[in-house]
Amino acid sequence: MFSPQTYQERRQALMHNVKHGLIVLRGNSALPMNYQANHFSFVQDASFRYCTGLTQPDLWLILDCDTGQECLCGPEIQLMDTVWSGPRPCVEDLAASCGLALSGNYAHLQARCSTALKHGQRVHYLPQYQAEGQVQLADLLDQNIQDIRHNVSLSLISALVALRSIKTPEEIAELRSAIALSASVYALLMQTCRPGIEEQHLYAQVVAHIVEHGCQEAFPTILSVRGETLHNHAHTNTLRPGDLLLIDSGTVSPNGYASDITRTLPVSGTFSSLQRDIYSLVVRAQRSAIACLRPSVPFVDAHIQAARVLATGLCDLGFMRGDPAEAVAVGAHALFFPHGLGHMLGLDAHDMEALGEDFVGYDTVFQRSTQFGLSGLRMAKPVQAGNVLTIEPGIYFIPALISQWQANNMHTDFINYDLINSAIGFGGIRLEDDILVTEYGVEILSTAIPLAANDIEQHMSDSRLEP
Repeated sequence: MFSPQTYQERRQALMHNVKHGLIVLRGNSALPMNYQANHFSFVQDASFRYCTGLTQPDLWLILDCDTGQECLCGPEIQLMDTVWSGPRPCVEDLAASCGLALSGNYAHLQARCSTALKHGQRVHYLPQYQAEGQVQLADLLDQNIQDIRHNVSLSLISALVALRSIKTPEEIAELRSAIALSASVYALLMQTCRPGIEEQHLYAQVVAHIVEHGCQEAFPTILSVRGETLHNHAHTNTLRPGDLLLIDSGTVSPNGYASDITRTLPVSGTFSSLQRDIYSLVVRAQRSAIACLRPSVPFVDAHIQAARVLATGLCDLGFMRGDPAEAVAVGAHALFFPHGLGHMLGLDAHDMEALGEDFVGYDTVFQRSTQFGLSGLRMAKPVQAGNVLTIEPGIYFIPALISQWQANNMHTDFINYDLINSAIGFGGIRLEDDILVTEYGVEILSTAIPLAANDIEQHMSDSRLEP
């Protein structure tokens, strides 16, 4: 945890921004895997953790914007809880650890909410991605589930997005810590990635390395030679000469902050001519997008810049034709680049996505596009100093998408389907780095992880020569 003062200041800022009403923040519950007593690994709700630093399940935070009163509510520890799970702090001790003077049980939570409703005080709460949270809030506020989903507090969402979007120096230090561990993960993969190795073996090494350092994955690792599937969580293939291995992984720092890095490695240790051309093109697109970012620049501009670089390069390689800018304007490039450029990074790998992606990445000026590919952009609005973001362009040869577009004669003025079909089986290349927007530009936080094709090949060669 950070200091109690950090959490006190965050809660005060949140109440100041919301101004009136009672804020009720629910911490996550432990979710049963296949029966009630067998749980998935617990992950705390990021907004609750932001305000308290607490990582225990079944806690609630009450913040009264009208009086300034704060209270933590949670379960009373029973003897059998200790028998099965060992000693754990009571709610009073947990409250004290994050600078809260008041604590109570669930009865206190129910009474406080009942009083607020009785006196016409607005109760602010967030969208609930756990079904149990919807049920609990419905019971607590005497509403049905549909009303609970509909009546989330937009002012609370807006206030949290404003606070969590700007990372403090201590948060940035946590992000650097997570990224440093990711760097050692990729160093390990560059040493062990070779023909004949099974994906599941490499994945086991990744998880073991992270766990050995007392941390956990930020999300289920993507590690596959079938990188054309954007979120491919299967690890069932055996690496073959000439394959490309796409790895999209992240770690979590001790205080819960996530890294999110992607690299694509040549299994044989060197890229083929076509692989090198496409890989280097993705590098150029990524660096061009990063170079155009600075405070007040819309993130969508960086996305379009990356798309134009990709389209220009694909025209040079013969996969596309015509004017690259026109191709991007109509969305023809999205056959190869069907997702957005990146997203916010923080306590979640997709930071604040639980609050609603449009609240995080869009505003009244920047509205989500309906164009295929561009519609998947998670962030469009101008960036600010203190934002931490991922930049992750890619080029993919996706058989099902190619087949559908060709059958529908889509963008034939810009796409050379004959050459594209000859490249089916190529897979995909995605490259992702984590950046900090500074007052004057950006800092790439993940430069310790090799990126350029020559550097990747050199590191793989050097690591394989090590005893």
